Amino acid sequence: MDTVKSFKGYGKVDEADNREFQRTTRKRLILIASSAVILLVIVVGVVIGVVANKRGGGGGDDDDSDRSPSTSATSIKAMCSVTRYPDACFSSVSSVKEAGSTSDPEELFKLSLRVAADAVSRASSLPDTFAVPANDARLAAALRDCRELFDDAVGRLNDSIASLGAAAGGAGGKVLTDSKIGDLKSWLSAAVTDQETCLDGFEGTTGGLREKMEAAMTNSTQFTSNSLAIVAGILGILRDLDIPIHRKLLSSSSSALLPKWVLGSHRRALLQAAAPGELKPNVTVAKDGSGQFATIGEAVQLVPKKSPFPFVIYVKEGVYEENVVVEKSKWNVMFFGDGMYKTVVTGSLNFIDGTPTFSTATFATVGKGFMARDMGFKNTAGPEKHQAVAFRSGADRSVYYRCSFEAFQDTLYVHALRQFYRECDISGTIDFIFGDATAVFQKCTIRPRQPLANQRNIITAQGKKDPNESTGISIQGCTITPYSTDVTAQTYLGRPWKNYSTTIVMQTEIGAVVDAEGWLAWTPGVAPPDTINYAEYQNTGPGSMVAGRVKWAGYRPEISAEEAAKYTVHAFLDGSEWIDQSGATYESTL
Repeated sequence: MDTVKSFKGYGKVDEADNREFQRTTRKRLILIASSAVILLVIVVGVVIGVVANKRGGGGGDDDDSDRSPSTSATSIKAMCSVTRYPDACFSSVSSVKEAGSTSDPEELFKLSLRVAADAVSRASSLPDTFAVPANDARLAAALRDCRELFDDAVGRLNDSIASLGAAAGGAGGKVLTDSKIGDLKSWLSAAVTDQETCLDGFEGTTGGLREKMEAAMTNSTQFTSNSLAIVAGILGILRDLDIPIHRKLLSSSSSALLPKWVLGSHRRALLQAAAPGELKPNVTVAKDGSGQFATIGEAVQLVPKKSPFPFVIYVKEGVYEENVVVEKSKWNVMFFGDGMYKTVVTGSLNFIDGTPTFSTATFATVGKGFMARDMGFKNTAGPEKHQAVAFRSGADRSVYYRCSFEAFQDTLYVHALRQFYRECDISGTIDFIFGDATAVFQKCTIRPRQPLANQRNIITAQGKKDPNESTGISIQGCTITPYSTDVTAQTYLGRPWKNYSTTIVMQTEIGAVVDAEGWLAWTPGVAPPDTINYAEYQNTGPGSMVAGRVKWAGYRPEISAEEAAKYTVHAFLDGSEWIDQSGATYESTL
């Protein structure tokens, strides 16, 4: 039935790989965890780190002779024991030539990154090995998206490797800073997401290519997951214990998005200017001919590649019918318009007409440091066209201030990496805020609208697949209210898209439009896996009553202030490092 099909989201939930997964708490509570595996890692990591430092500081001859293959193998096993695929981890890292000459967990971690990057790089050629029927545009588009996503995943892994190398020779101080760990977890989470998104894109295709692709990607997905688990496990534990290993690798903080002296003044000027006239854009776009260009796409072509300096594009009032992509090589692009409902970019690409969800976005941005202010983004395809994205963001450390996002199904695709939304309007029907980014929404207005007959509204569909990902959706201090007075459809705060889906709604005014159950299972009548993380905290309004909420094991109607604080800007986005620099107004904590 069409109404059932139109309710289907982007991709399907896989069977839980490890439903028995037990969440461990952070900080000092790790010390009392009962897991023998984690304890083993701590002991081995500490011993190896201390021994390595003593040898390195002893002033003696090269100590490679003291590193026997058995010692290296023991270290690799200890490191790999925190991963989801320990056998694959051990065999792949052990096969690297350098693995036999080191017991240093940091060096071994770097080798795991190299192994993952090589595997993903090899997987990137897979789309070219499949024969596509000439008339199968949907399948061809899915494979095209996979090429882009593999390329992005390789980039994230290389960023991780480069960040470790770039820290060499740094000064003293705390070795494993929160910023460094945050960067590595975010980039590796994105590499996991990219590969999962490739597979999701085969929805609606025939010929069994999804299954063939998934089988061929086994190494790339497992090795990437392993590297993520290592940074979340071993390196995180050593950081929490304040145990330095080798200052030469991780002594500096993360490679900044921009030098503070560059970033601060420009980004603050963009966000805090009272009127467009106070800003000096690099390029002005205007439909009336008063700017350098009449289309946004032309302006984006002028953005230099990988520039550390902001490139500001002013888009004057008007409706711009075009599909825009800010590629990953376009860094620090800043857009501003004349108002979220005055400067509007529109498009109508959609799933029903043959475009995979990933590529339906009217506006997509991947380049890091992206910012948009006072602009609107729409997909006008309508509810009958199913998935039709207005905006897709895969831009790390991106900021969206006073912007509107309007469509029906899958309005705002928070695809990957760290994102902050402030005072934005977001409207839609099914899963209209979805993806696997680390995204915080503050002071936004979330507006469910009337879907097709027999459909229900779902505000969020978070796509965390791997338990070690640092991703989730946090809605704080927002307002949930109907798009219009004719909204009668049942409306829910969210549904778990993947097995570790994480969504927190806190200190938000929830209108009566939200159903008493609050949340919806992905598969009707089937409770989601216990591994999801859904919670509410200090919400108000007629839709905030938790007495009638779902009884899932992974849902908590009440959490402590300490737990809620983990999903605030400061903790969840490492806001002190980059949102401060943007000049955006925000609440740092609760």
